[in-house]
Amino acid sequence: MNQHLQIRGVEYRVQVVGEGAPLLLLHGFTGSSDVFEPFFAKWQSHFRCIVPDLLGHGMTDAPSDPKRYTMAETVADLAEILDVLAVSEVSVLGYSMGGRIALGFALEKRARVHRLVLEGASPGLHTASEQQKRQMADEALAKTICEGGVASFVQAWEEIPLFASQKRLPDAVFARQRRIRLAQRKEGLAASLVGMGTGRQPSYWSALTTFDVPTLLITGELDSKFTNLNANMAERMAAAQHVVMADAGHTPHLEQPAAFEQLAYDFLLDSIERAT
Repeated sequence: MNQHLQIRGVEYRVQVVGEGAPLLLLHGFTGSSDVFEPFFAKWQSHFRCIVPDLLGHGMTDAPSDPKRYTMAETVADLAEILDVLAVSEVSVLGYSMGGRIALGFALEKRARVHRLVLEGASPGLHTASEQQKRQMADEALAKTICEGGVASFVQAWEEIPLFASQKRLPDAVFARQRRIRLAQRKEGLAASLVGMGTGRQPSYWSALTTFDVPTLLITGELDSKFTNLNANMAERMAAAQHVVMADAGHTPHLEQPAAFEQLAYDFLLDSIERAT
């Protein structure tokens, strides 16, 4: 069921599907809540899936000020969405940008997070110089999006090395992802990059050593950058397990959907069964 919620001065589109333990699903950059629709049939049997279009994406508002997109603002938005839906505690699954947000939410709202699944996610950059360099790159990319439009950006975005393995996707799967990307607004993508890019988010590396939320880290074996990064994360996190999915790159949920669906389902369902 689609809901349009007024949240801290902006309108969010939120899909709410199923009944059971609340599960917040957060998509990546250029995505929307529609990314997770293929998993609803299985997950809704045990979970109440709460799936927003993140700010600047999908059918959610796209404010022009990048400051409205910061991690602090986004975490506050998600907390209010849960309040409006009368959800006090939730498990969270996030992909890429959504994974960074999921981690930020879990760190800031520890008492509200039961379990965490991070797919191709990052705790940010280590140093201020790395952050500054990335901010400049994201600002340049945002300018390109505004000047060239979404279609031109998507064509270039699909060609970056991070997504090389997606060229093997079935035609229908690739086409569906492209439709979701092309449905974005250039203003929303640009503001999201500038306000919520990896260079702008806080670095969470030091916080991982005291982070006690049970966490499943998922990466694809063909995505060496994020697999190595997540291996380092797992070494610092006492309650984390890292699973590397065979024959997948940065998007295991697209490249190995059945295995990803079952892996996340089993991890999240295990906590429910232990509680009953």
